[in-house]
Parts: sequence; structure tokens; C-alpha cells
Amino acid sequence: MTANNTMGDPKFTNFDNMSLQAIDEDAELIPLLTAEDEEEMNNEALPETLPILPLRNTVLFPGVVIPITAGRDSSINLIKDANKGSKVIGVVSQKDKDTENPTVNDINVLGTVARILRVLKMPDGNTTVILQGKKRFEVAEMLTEEPYMTATVRDTNEERPNQAEPEFLAIIESIKDLALKIIRDNPNIPSEASFAIKNIQSNSFLINFVSSNLNLGVKEKQELLEINNLQERALATLKHMNLELQKLELKNDIQSKVRNDMDQQQREYFLHQQMKTIQEELGGVSHDDEIFEMRKKAKKKNWDAKVKEHFDKELAKMQRMNPQVAEYSIQRNYLDLFLDLPWNKFSKDKFDLKRAQKILDRDHYGLEDVKRRIIEYLAVLKLRNDMKSPILCLYGPPGVGKTSLGKSVAEALGREYVRISLGGLRDEAEIRGHRKTYIGAMPGRIVQSLKKAGTSNPVFILDEIDKLSSSSQGDPSSAMLEVLDPEQNSEFYDNFLEMGYDLSKVMFIATANNLGTIQPALRDRMEIINVTGYTIEEKVEIAKRHLLPKQLKEHGLTAKHLTIAKPQLEKIVEGYTRESGVRSLEKQIAKMVRYAAKNIAFEEEYQVKVTNEIIEKVLGPARLERDKYENNDVAGVVTGLAWTSVGGDILFIESILSKGKGTLNITGNLGKVMKESATIAMEYIKSNAERFGINPEVFDKYNVHIHVPEGATPKDGPSAGITMLTSLVSLFTQKKVKKSLAMTGEITLRGKVLPVGGIKEKILAAKRARIKELILCKDNEKDILEIKKEYLKGLTFHYVTDMHEVVDLAITNQKVKNAKKL
Repeated sequence: MTANNTMGDPKFTNFDNMSLQAIDEDAELIPLLTAEDEEEMNNEALPETLPILPLRNTVLFPGVVIPITAGRDSSINLIKDANKGSKVIGVVSQKDKDTENPTVNDINVLGTVARILRVLKMPDGNTTVILQGKKRFEVAEMLTEEPYMTATVRDTNEERPNQAEPEFLAIIESIKDLALKIIRDNPNIPSEASFAIKNIQSNSFLINFVSSNLNLGVKEKQELLEINNLQERALATLKHMNLELQKLELKNDIQSKVRNDMDQQQREYFLHQQMKTIQEELGGVSHDDEIFEMRKKAKKKNWDAKVKEHFDKELAKMQRMNPQVAEYSIQRNYLDLFLDLPWNKFSKDKFDLKRAQKILDRDHYGLEDVKRRIIEYLAVLKLRNDMKSPILCLYGPPGVGKTSLGKSVAEALGREYVRISLGGLRDEAEIRGHRKTYIGAMPGRIVQSLKKAGTSNPVFILDEIDKLSSSSQGDPSSAMLEVLDPEQNSEFYDNFLEMGYDLSKVMFIATANNLGTIQPALRDRMEIINVTGYTIEEKVEIAKRHLLPKQLKEHGLTAKHLTIAKPQLEKIVEGYTRESGVRSLEKQIAKMVRYAAKNIAFEEEYQVKVTNEIIEKVLGPARLERDKYENNDVAGVVTGLAWTSVGGDILFIESILSKGKGTLNITGNLGKVMKESATIAMEYIKSNAERFGINPEVFDKYNVHIHVPEGATPKDGPSAGITMLTSLVSLFTQKKVKKSLAMTGEITLRGKVLPVGGIKEKILAAKRARIKELILCKDNEKDILEIKKEYLKGLTFHYVTDMHEVVDLAITNQKVKNAKKL
């Protein structure tokens, strides 16, 4: 069943104060309920059984007259039978209006007894029945469901306040006032409805009449009907009316503002059109020419239908704009970017792999792993001719040629070269761009760089990706996730561009010094290639092939003005630089070249062929001799191997004994892990004192002090574990440590030796320090196999798994000079 809104319909509702008993079958008007009618209605006895009529989308309140359109067969049958008989039925609302054939579980228990006033046959064949609510009832037990529902019913008590109760009268007055305001503010309710409100004499009928006509859902109306206390129902009705009035006032206020804004915009539009015509008459620039030029350029662009449609739409928007407004220039810049971007424009890759290998070898000495990976990529690209570009991350210490490698890759591929520095970048909008609604909005650096490159497949260097930082403006490393994901970057979304741009053909090469600071999700998207430090031999070759010729050219000299032989280059490398890369080496060579340039400028005699004496004269005495091996004459001094951000290094562990009570002191600016290694080594020696030939009593008579020199340099990590162990055993036994020996490895309390990282860098440091033998964990043997054999010449490796093996290899039977008697 469906209900029609009867408020304001003259065919069904009469606003005069007429008795319902005066209605006859031919009356056109239905009168309002009077107090007498209501009293008589409440005194009527409730039938024991009633046919039940479910309503889809309304709730019938006592005293209220509503028209109902019957659609279901069961409903039509019920109305026919009831109209022939007592004309009294029970009306209840459905819980769900979409239920086609409701059962007892689908209807609300509490409803309203209704009297059929009139049954009308409509022209479209439907049956419309006019019902008047009489009193509330409650379904006791369902008797039948076919051909329609019938049930036994029981009365529901309604608590009514005293008619003279001041609070109740105040609520009734408020309901009347609010009803009149709603009728006044709502254009959909005819103004005649106010007469009905004014003429209602019965307070309870007023409450029911207003509740019935409120703009509420079936659930809310049912809740109102189920309130037994009339004063509480009146208060709940008043709350709903207040909310409806607020919504109406807000809606009317918004409509008024919109209407005023539209009038103002239309006025400005006509004035601007007149101004434009006057300017053109005076010989000013026509903006139609600008639009025409953009259309002409757009025809030459190789973009797909989606981009073309978007551009045409934005151009049409610009055409409608007034050139004097600020948004016009923003729109023009936006369209200029569209026209400048290299949509679907790709440079042709050069697949000459031998030429590519020559270019890579010409520009960079060493870096074999990186070169091999580039050649592999070119080979696959040549075979498939269509491949998502990989995301490579060159990771290694500063100055090893990570950034310059990108230029060589671009030349080898025949692609454009683009580089952006990410160091210190902390604004997400630098990557994704700003929305063009902001003042000074710009596209992100990715899109800007592609515009500068002129192709959609350049070699893109993302320099210092590990130095991205986050701030209140967002996290740029999170914005990079989409850029560096081959599965996502085919639709990279720039906020300024407001469209996806295809980055899948771009070859991204990121560089980093420290993987630890890169976000894990970002690191996962890249293929990490470790660019390790150079050996002394490699540095000498790089200096001879690249650095010296480059500096000679930059200073306006040639090879005939200055020559530096390999032994002299090696002296500069060993005595004046301490790094994994070659930046400091280049600076020292630049000093040598300036020495020649100064003499030539002064027209003075100088030696073209550089000797060791000239190196010391120009660069000063060799300063960096710290990583030279020290002798083994003192007990407790052992050489360890360390990894630093600039490559490998050697460090010395020193330990001494002093009279005391067995305390352990550790100094040298050590981190927590390194201090723990010293504690583990000490406890292990105490528990195995007899095995090492140490008298257990010395642990209580002497204090032990362990120191790692260069106290200003922070040091941490577990790799000095076996070095500390060896130092302490040497100290307690007063025996010499094996000559020209260095070691690295982590220790456990059970006496196991564990593998550590940075093996290649540590081995290079050992070679620089003229170390002959190395002790490593057995599990680190696989790292040695990855290193070129020429780097390992002159080194002997001992692989261990247990701390006893370390002591047996490192400690000799020879006592040190002036050995202490413990």
C-alpha cells in the first residue's frame, strides 16, 4: 500500500471546523477532528479481531485522514470485504518497504484502528481508499495470512496529561508556532494549511496531525506512534519540527546566496564582454589568436584519445574565461604544460652492445657488476623491443662514480639524460606537484624534468635518494613509491597535471650512500647494485686515465706540461687520501696541476716529470699513515678490520692491566653493541681460563681497561668481537700476537664466531696496511669468492667457527718483552 500526501489537497481535506459524523458518501470535503469526535472515538470498544492492512511507506496516526492506493491483491480484497461490512480495519506499517508479501515478522506490532471513509476507483484502474485513524492497538496473535492477514488485537493505554498542565500547554503552543513557520518557509506546502493548524481544537489531534505530516521516514514516525505518554510524544514531535525548520532555513539561505551570486556573475560577464569588444576596437590583442595557436599545436601532438579529450575540455574552459581574471593565466600555464610534455614521444634505443660496452669501459674503470647489469638490460631490450625499464639503485661510498655512471648509460643507450638531486628534499609537492588551484602552483620535478628532456624515455638519475627527509609538508619518500614501482608508474599522477603520465619507459637510476635511511617499501622497489670502493691499483689507473687528463684540460694544460708516473700516483693515493672513492685524489692531482700552471704562468723552470720530492714539496709530508700496521711487541694490542661510510679501515684494540678488584673499563667512543662484545669476550675468557692457561685469581686482582684509539670517532658494531677476545687473551697470557695479522668477526657467549659484512672493503684496508694474514668466520668464505683474485694476492685467509681456533691461530707461544708476572 502507498500513501499520498493529503495536506493542501482540496479534494480530500477540509480546513473548516466540521464534525466527522456529518460526512456522507457524496461529500467532497473531509472535516477536521473535533474534541467531541475524539472523545467518542476513544470511548469506542476495540473489536476482538481485525483484518490487518500493511502500509509500505507511511504510518497512520489516530484522527488523521489519509488516502491509500491499494496495489496488492490481498489489500484490494481486504478493502472490498471491510467496505461491505463494518468498515473498520487495523493499519500497521511495514519494517521494510521493499517486502512484497509481508508476514507477521515483517510488520510492526503497534498500529492504528482505521475507518474506511470512501473507496474510489481511479481512471488507471487502481483502487484508492480514504482512511481515518481512530485509536492505537497492538497485535496480539495472528490468525490468518490468506487471503489477507487477520489478527486478535488488544488496546494500548495512552497516558494523557492534565489539559491545564502549564508545561504541556507550552509544548502545544510551540508546536503550533513551529508548524506555522514551517508552512510559511516551505514552498511545497500550500499556505491554506495554516488555517487547518489554527482551527484544530484537540491537543492530541494536533500532535498526531503534525506528526503525520512531518517530513520523516517510516521508522521515525513509527517511533513517535509507539510513545505511550502524550506529553513525551509532543516533546519528541517538537524536536523533529525544530530540526526540519533549521534545515528549511539553511536551504532557503543557501538558495538566496546562490541566486545573488549568479546575478553578480552575469553582470560581470556582460561588462567583461563589453570591455573585450572595446579593447579589440582600440587595436588590443585578441585572445582568440592565442586559443587558435594552441589548437594548432595540439593537432601535431601524438597523444591518445583520453588526453586529447581532456585538453579540448580544458581549452574550451579557457575560451569561456575572461582574460582579466587570475584563473586565466593559471589555465594558460596548465595548457602550455600539456603542449610541452613529450606525450608518447620516445627516442630510439641504440642496441649496439659492443659500442655500449666500450662507452662504459671508456668512462669508468672497474664497476664490473654495474656494467654487466646495464649490458644485460640492453640485451633483453634488444630481444623484446618492449620492456618495463628496471629501477636500479647504485649503492656505495661517496666518490666512486655512481652519478657520472648515469651519463655513460644515457650515451650508451642513445637516450636523453636527466638528473634531479633529492638531498634534503622534504616537500611531497616537489615530487607530485601542487594542485593548480594554489597560487604559484607548479608540476612536480618528475614532470618538469620530462618536459626538459623532450622524450618520455630518458635515463633519469635520482641522486642521493637516501637523503630524502620528511616534514610537515609530507613525506617525499612515500611519494616516490609510485614513481619507482614498474607496476604502478605507467599511470603516475601529478597533482598539477591532474592526469596519469606514463613513466614505465623511463630508466630510473637512483644513487645512495646508506641503505639504512631508505624507507623499506622504497628499497624493495629497486634493484640494489653495490658499488664498492676502489683498490689502490684501481685508483692509480683511474687517476692516470681520467683524473689527470681531466684536470690538465680544466687548467688549460696538456700532457707535455706535466706527467705523473704510476709510482708517484700510488704515493699520492696512499699518503694523501683516505677514501673509497676518488674525490680527494682528484683534489690532490688538481694541486699538482696548479703547481705546473703557476710555474708556466711565472715562466719559471720546473720538473715536468713529477718525483716523490716534488709531491712532498707541493702536497706537504704524507699525513695519512694511520692505517699502517703496528708491531706486536706489546701484549694486548691486536689489529681489527672495520667498515666505514668511506670504505674499509683498520683499527687497533688495546688493553692493559692495573692493580685493582677486577673491574672492566671500555673507552674509545664505542657504541652499545661494541661494549657488549668486550663484555662477552671477558666473560668467555673467565669461564675458559684453564683452557687458555690463565690463573683465575688474576681476574680478581687486576682491573682491565680496553681502548680503541681515535676516541673522537664514534665506533659500533659486533665485528670487533674476535679482536677483543684475542687482545684480552694476549694480555692475560702476556704472549705476542702473530705478526702482520688482522681479524674480523662477531662472537657469542657459547664461543661461536659469526659472519659480518663489508668484507671487500675490509680486505682492501688490510692490503693498504700491508697485512699478510686474515682471520674470518667460515660463513664469510662466500664473500671472498666474489672478489677478484688479483685483489687477494699476497693475503692468506684463515676461516674459523670457534673462538678457540681464533686464539690458537692468533696467539704465539713467545712472551712479550718486559712481560708482567701475574
